[in-house]
Amino acid sequence: MPLVIAPLDTDLKIVRILVDEKLKKHFASLGLMTDSKIKVISNINGNLIITLKEGRLALDLDTARKIIVC
Repeated sequence: MPLVIAPLDTDLKIVRILVDEKLKKHFASLGLMTDSKIKVISNINGNLIITLKEGRLALDLDTARKIIVC
């Protein structure tokens, strides 16, 4: 399912990121890559705040649609 519709406060695993290679490298530098464990802590109109390792990351609606989780 796309990250934008993922439930709050549930452990999720990234299975696919549907962006170009340049953006994938940027995400990887932030720790956001395939098989990463994340949790959505806030969803306001599709704009998300997620926990990733021990930090937090804000994602806009368009980016959240391109991240597939299970």
